[in-house]
Amino acid sequence: MVTITIDHQVLQVDEDLTILEAAKKAYIEIPHLCFLKGINEIGACRICVVELEGKDKLVTACNTQVQEGMVIYTNSPKVRWTRRCNVQLLLSQHDCECAYCSRSGNCELQRISNDLGITSLPYEKKVTYIPWNQNFPLIRESSKCIKCMRCIQICDKIQDLHVWDVQQTGSRTTVNVSLNRSIEDAECSLCGQCITHCPVNALHVREDSERAFDAFSDPNKITIVQIAPAVRSAWGESFGLTTEEATIEKLGDALRKMGADYVFDTNFAADLTIMEEANEFLKRFTQQDHLPMFTSCCPGWIRFLKSQYPDMISCLSTAKSPQQMFGTIVKTWFAQKAGIDPANIYHISIMPCVAKKHEIDIPVMNDSGCRDVDLVLTTREIVRMIKAEHIDVHHLQDDPLDDPLGTATGAGAIFGSSGGVMEAALRSAYYFHTGENAAPDAFKAVRGMNGWKEAAFMMGDTSIRCAVVNGLGNTRKLIEALRRNEVRYDFIEVMACPGGCSGGGGQPIHEGEELAKTRSQALYQLDQKNPLRFSHENPIIQAIYEEFLEKPLSPLAERLLHTDHHAWQMPAKRK
Repeated sequence: MVTITIDHQVLQVDEDLTILEAAKKAYIEIPHLCFLKGINEIGACRICVVELEGKDKLVTACNTQVQEGMVIYTNSPKVRWTRRCNVQLLLSQHDCECAYCSRSGNCELQRISNDLGITSLPYEKKVTYIPWNQNFPLIRESSKCIKCMRCIQICDKIQDLHVWDVQQTGSRTTVNVSLNRSIEDAECSLCGQCITHCPVNALHVREDSERAFDAFSDPNKITIVQIAPAVRSAWGESFGLTTEEATIEKLGDALRKMGADYVFDTNFAADLTIMEEANEFLKRFTQQDHLPMFTSCCPGWIRFLKSQYPDMISCLSTAKSPQQMFGTIVKTWFAQKAGIDPANIYHISIMPCVAKKHEIDIPVMNDSGCRDVDLVLTTREIVRMIKAEHIDVHHLQDDPLDDPLGTATGAGAIFGSSGGVMEAALRSAYYFHTGENAAPDAFKAVRGMNGWKEAAFMMGDTSIRCAVVNGLGNTRKLIEALRRNEVRYDFIEVMACPGGCSGGGGQPIHEGEELAKTRSQALYQLDQKNPLRFSHENPIIQAIYEEFLEKPLSPLAERLLHTDHHAWQMPAKRK
């Protein structure tokens, strides 16, 4: 411990702390833009500068360790002037069209500028505009980049894909796709972690909400909306609602107020995915064919595998993701039961994910005879749509979702958490293998936020070796260990985003907070409360197989619910 003085407060703090961390313990906020603990501690923005007694030059609080006897001033006249000057310089190169920016009200540059009372700029505005493909799911606006380097560090250190890099020097310095590539030619997984960690709106998803509004208002369209598991545990955050208050039923009510004709639960399709994936795993395991089998629910992970390790594509489960299975069932079985022409259905999915916007465009993902899913909205987009419609979320009703595709089990709900797909699959695989259910929580060893988890489970007299990994940097470590024969597994779940879908790139952004764990806990609570906790016990799933699909892995199920991952290519492959 060392003794320091911060703004006239004498403190004893751990000698390993930075000034920024020590000030926080004294409830003193030092503004900052580029800092991310353990990831980006480079002091690039110069907003967190503080004054040390006896030193002429200001120092950055984010990467300066405390020392015995330090006397620190976080808001002296010199600090205020310098901080204000640095923010004004950033604003002079920033497109400040805040009124129509999707991060307005949730932008760190905007907040700090307001806190500093900046109402004018003494510097000439010089904003750089670099062309970008506006149809790509991930959009970069060079005119809003503040060169904080967060996107570079997240992509390098957490996801290990190195999509972003610094270009040019001096005042012309900017960030762009590495190796002078276009984003279409890069190995981007579309995980969206660069988006959720950008402090401004230099990176964001392609905005598709107007297309949704158009569909809702089209009298010739039957609009069907599906809501993904991780969305229900996050959508209320932007309205100050607790997870108990922000139910999926209330979100369904909001969507009906917007004009949706049917609102269904993607958890239903998660149950359907389990029926196919669990049976596929047992078939492969019995035949010792293309093991380990990787889960295939995460399109960001699939983009990663296809670009980085294309020789391992055959290890992917051929089962489509719940989003795509839902789309196929909506425009086949449901359309037949409801007497609706599939061509008149406009199918919207609400996802916590950026890569889902790409997934619906993969040609081999459309097997119903129509486009299976017409539009993907992120959680952030649906939040903005609710606000645009002036819907008072405090007066939404808990009306049930529509039947028959609104019925789901607890196993479907935990798909949004790291380990949830594995656990749900094992619950049903155990039943299919032994003829009886295990305890619902028998496979909970795969839960948790650790980047790489492993466990072995007995199914009768058979041992199944499993691994669960989240975050693509951790995924690369696991795959490299597999290829060096250092580890051996039968079944592996991979999610591209840290923490799984709950921490997806389309989820609400809260500066300095990582809420994947909190959101995941809410999903496990939903699982515990659900009277149905096994996918194979979902009565509507049973009805679909009896009336339509016959059985898991039947010829019709293979045609509609499975896909060929070899049938499309990523634009670039790792050399």
